[in-house]
Amino acid sequence: MSLTDTGAPAQAAENPPPGPGRRRRGLTERLLAVRELSLLLALGALILVTTVRNDRFLSGQSIKDLLLGCAILVILAVGQTLVIVTRNVDLSVGSILGLVAFATGELFLAAPGTPWPVALLLGVALGAVCGVVNGGLIAVAKVPALVITLGTLYAFRGVDYYWAAGRQINAADMPRSFLRLGNQTVLGVPVLFLVALIVVAAVGFYLRSYRSGRELYAIGSEPAAARLSGIPVGRRVFAVFVANGALAGLAGVLYAARFGTLDAAAGTGLELQVVAAAVVGGVAIFGGSGSAYGAALGAVLLTTIGSSLAVLRIDPFWQQAVVGALILAAIGLDRLLALRMAARLRGRSAHGA
Repeated sequence: MSLTDTGAPAQAAENPPPGPGRRRRGLTERLLAVRELSLLLALGALILVTTVRNDRFLSGQSIKDLLLGCAILVILAVGQTLVIVTRNVDLSVGSILGLVAFATGELFLAAPGTPWPVALLLGVALGAVCGVVNGGLIAVAKVPALVITLGTLYAFRGVDYYWAAGRQINAADMPRSFLRLGNQTVLGVPVLFLVALIVVAAVGFYLRSYRSGRELYAIGSEPAAARLSGIPVGRRVFAVFVANGALAGLAGVLYAARFGTLDAAAGTGLELQVVAAAVVGGVAIFGGSGSAYGAALGAVLLTTIGSSLAVLRIDPFWQQAVVGALILAAIGLDRLLALRMAARLRGRSAHGA
């Protein structure tokens, strides 16, 4: 009788015992859940303290303004998560947003009858083209993404300034149907925030449920090992930069609808807030760990901090200090959790041996 005829060995072959990789994924998922829960608790505590000091903080209009204020940052932070998970970073997202926002205004000036869904698709496409430039340069030049995207940050902004030539596009130059998109609500929830939720759900589902999404974590954990295991590292990294550019393009169109008044300075400095939101949300700056949900919560938390300090009439300097402290705490916590995870894995491997 062969081994497979006995049943037990065959079943063991079909369901092999969990190895270090599977155990590590389970530990990572539990740690991410803890991080996201802690962010929710911190957000709830912040809202509670602010409401006690000023009960108007939870008024309908205040909540709407808060959701509108964080929607664009949530989209950008989720896109940045895709990049950071692979042990890269994209510093050009603010410039891409500004370029797409101004291009959207120019489109409506040149063709006033353009339907807003067409403008949305064209904006996403322009953002994706910028992502192709970033991903292509990184793949061809084999230069760290930090250096490449720092260069394209200035390059895209320079194109924006050259195109604008000191001009400003006002809300009167854009269709009312498009501008309504920036303030319209569905059952009291701003449309912009609903779009952000769709982006979060889509990216979160992709990272968790698709093999190519899970491979991004392998690339961030150890690029050389991922390459040896057959993962197309170059193509995956290129794809995440394109996706991040497309989401920045989406954010640029929504920015134009939200604010109406556009110039070449739109989105300046936003890239630092985006990286901060992702890191505070539990996306490890060293790659290999993080989730779209955590990044979204980080964006909401940072936006709420800004609103809370304004309501409490606290100097804006303290907002920057608090955000800086949160970033340092998040990086320190990531390092601590990584060391504890490594120790637990070593302990389990020794026990299994």
